Amino acid sequence: MATPLIVIVGPTASGKSGLAVSLAERHNGEIICADSRTVFKGMDIGTAKPSREDQARVPHWGIDLVEPGEHFSAADFQTYALQKISEIRARGNVPFLVGGTGLYVDGIVFNYQFGAPANVVLRDTLNGMSIDDLRLYCKKNNVMLPENEKNKRHLVRAIEQNGINKERQSTPINNCIIVGIATDNGTLLERIHARSEQLFEDGVVEEANMLGKKYGWENEAMSGNIYKLIFKFNHGELTRDSLREAFEQSDRRLAKRQRTWFKRNQFIEWKSLNEAEKYLDSSLAPSE
Repeated sequence: MATPLIVIVGPTASGKSGLAVSLAERHNGEIICADSRTVFKGMDIGTAKPSREDQARVPHWGIDLVEPGEHFSAADFQTYALQKISEIRARGNVPFLVGGTGLYVDGIVFNYQFGAPANVVLRDTLNGMSIDDLRLYCKKNNVMLPENEKNKRHLVRAIEQNGINKERQSTPINNCIIVGIATDNGTLLERIHARSEQLFEDGVVEEANMLGKKYGWENEAMSGNIYKLIFKFNHGELTRDSLREAFEQSDRRLAKRQRTWFKRNQFIEWKSLNEAEKYLDSSLAPSE
């Protein structure tokens, strides 16, 4: 039998990436990052990409695939990730799918049959609606709000994806182990705060300004996460202290949305970091 696909999910700052590196190092694993932000080149600090040290310890895939502003969909990720899983298994190694972008993960785990390109008529209708109306539409139709729910393009895309991604398996694909990292709120908030401090120490403001100069502040990749907040900071709308607080608040909201998404998946084994490590170590141990 082929080596299992190990899937590790959870909210931002839950520690899933560090766990994956540790496990992959011990079990001849390679990591595929299921993160819609780390696919963009140059966006290293602001998207909290795996460090160079971690990438040197274990092979990582799903990083630096496209330039900021280039289109990269969940269907593109599915095609890419399935190819990488096949290649990793062919090398006799264990594929680890790790991340917090729910649609990327579910596209693999539930074998989504992605539909045709966007319906032009529907898109015109959605583009004619206000942001408040689009958010209300999402709530009424059980569409998960995007990370940047005040951005019309993001809202329209979320609605379109919800409409074309209905074809999927009701159970996970074979030979797949799915673990979710359960973290209590207090610990998660502490980790989000610590990561925020680290991002600023690492020079996220300087990175954002470099990217803004090179790619422009208007492209989609720059309109989410901390980059949009740094744009406001540059224009005097935020102080340095309020920038830090706004970023932490943004990450807290992201974590809440990620938890909501993954709670829909009844096949996830929710465990603490320590429990998850023991469980997966045991699952990957050679059978006697």
